[in-house]
Parts: sequence; structure tokens; C-alpha cells
Amino acid sequence: MKASEFAAAQWTRATGAGVDPHEYQRVTGGLTSVADWGPAFLRAGKAHLRRAESAGSSVSAGEHLLTAARWFHLATLAPYAEASRAAAEADDALGRALTVLEPGARRVSGEGFTGWLRGPSDAPGTVVVVPGLDSAKEEFLGVVDALLARGLAVFAMDGPGQGVLAAGTTLVPDYERIVGRVVDALGVARVGLVGLSLGGWFAARAAALEPRVAAVATVSGPFRLDWDELPPPVRDIMARRAGGADAARDFARRVDLTSLAPRIAAPLLVVDGGRDVIPGVTNGEPLARLAPRGTYLSVPHGDHLLGNARPDWLPQVADHLTHALTDTPV
Repeated sequence: MKASEFAAAQWTRATGAGVDPHEYQRVTGGLTSVADWGPAFLRAGKAHLRRAESAGSSVSAGEHLLTAARWFHLATLAPYAEASRAAAEADDALGRALTVLEPGARRVSGEGFTGWLRGPSDAPGTVVVVPGLDSAKEEFLGVVDALLARGLAVFAMDGPGQGVLAAGTTLVPDYERIVGRVVDALGVARVGLVGLSLGGWFAARAAALEPRVAAVATVSGPFRLDWDELPPPVRDIMARRAGGADAARDFARRVDLTSLAPRIAAPLLVVDGGRDVIPGVTNGEPLARLAPRGTYLSVPHGDHLLGNARPDWLPQVADHLTHALTDTPV
């Protein structure tokens, strides 16, 4: 794939993650091959680190650090020998940003997970943001902000094979065990989950099998995957994150919510983008239909992760989780 084609394919994902679209065009416009992607995005992130160091206020420094975290994470989206370093840089920049901007934010880590708990200590509910195949906690800062604005506490996490943990762990299908450990570590009685892309499957599976999940939303999440139907780039990413092609094929076979959907007792909102081109993640309707309290939202012009249609789904997702966790009417 040409660098220009790859950049175009990642456009709404990157801008949906919060990078400036004009800066994105400047950075990607100079790429001559996809191999240049990682180094170019690392340079962009480091430029924001330098801006943070010379910023005239702590707020400006924190904002530049958040932007750096986004760029460092996006550096991992293309095959790159130093992707693990980029993920570590993203993790470090996010931690430094929150230390400056939100002194009350708390790093919480345990077996198979790490992340940041943000929001008021007396929040009426807590939401866990679950990333997907090659996403990470740094990609969904906008989702976190929408939930924080509604008074909730939010734990944005990396799990096995994700984000900063990808260097030393692999994807696990039984993500409900990870969610259970997260709930234990947060010390709350129940949580809401929002899962994005493959994280939607993780979240739905956890909602079916972990009784402390009291609300759930999925965004571009698969109902079922067929390995042979997945595009080669997706298979390649899954192989890297799962520990090899055989492990990835076995993992993909596990992605099937047919028997688990009826066991999701919590209120569920399923969001699909009608222009999503990844096989398996445009079939959320059966999940919403089979779940006892499922609701389906299809955004016809939305692509994968719906970075091109945020006003059409993010407020609904945030309201859904807020109403369910606070027992307020929709």
C-alpha cells in the first residue's frame, strides 16, 4: 500500500483520536512509504514534548503532553521496529500530562492491565474504556472526556497485547477475567464498559460473564469474526498481537457472541458505522437483538470507529452509560 493510501485510510481514526487535521496532513504529506510512518509520527510527538518543556503555563504543557501521547500512539499503527518504544512514549506522555492537569488522577495496574482512573472520588458511577486490536488508552481521550463531563469516573486501560503492555503480553480471549481484576482494583461495586473495535467484543463478552458490569456500549465491535474473511492487514496485526498466525487464527475463532449475547443482562448500546469496511464489525444488529436489553444505533455515514461521525454517537454512548449507572431515566 502506498503511504498516501495508508494515510487516507487512517485519516478519520487519527483525527477522531484528537490530532489536529492540518498537522496530520503536514506529517503524512511528506511520507514516501509506509515504513516512514512510525519515525515521522515519533518526531511529531517529540516536537510536542519540546513545546511542553518551553510552555508558558502548566495547562499549556499538559495539553502538549496529551497531544504528544496521541502522536506516539498513532506511530504504532503501521509496522515499525520501534513500535514498543512509541507505545512506551505514549504511556509516559499521558502520565506526565495527567500529573500536571489532573493531580487527582491515579495510576492503577494489576495482572494483565494498567491505566489511569480519572474523575471525582465520589462519582455516581465508573466506566472502564476498553481498547481494541491495535488501539490503546491514549487513542480514546475524547471518549473519556465525554464521560468525565457527565460526572462519571473513568478508567482508561490497556489490557494484554494492548498499548504499553503489547511488548510483553499477547491478546487473551477471556477478557472478562481482566475486567474482573480491574473492578477489584478500582474498589467499586459495579462498572460500565465501553469497548471500541475489538474492544467491543471484549466488553460484550465481559458483560455476559462478569456480573458486576452494570452497563455496556460497543462501538464498531465484532459480533463474529471469520479468519478467512479478514483483510490481510488485519490478520497481520492480529498475528503480531496474539503471538503468531496460528494463535491469531485460534483467537479469531473465539470471537463469536451468538451464545453469549442472551446472557448480557445489563443495558447495552451497540453502535455500528454503515461505511465500516472491516468484515465482522458491521454486524452489531444481532448482538443488540439477542441481548435482553439491547439497543442498536447504526450511523450510515460512519466508518470504522466512526471518527468521521462523532456527534452522531458519542453523546448517545455517554448518556446511555450515565443513565444506566446513575439510575436516571433516558
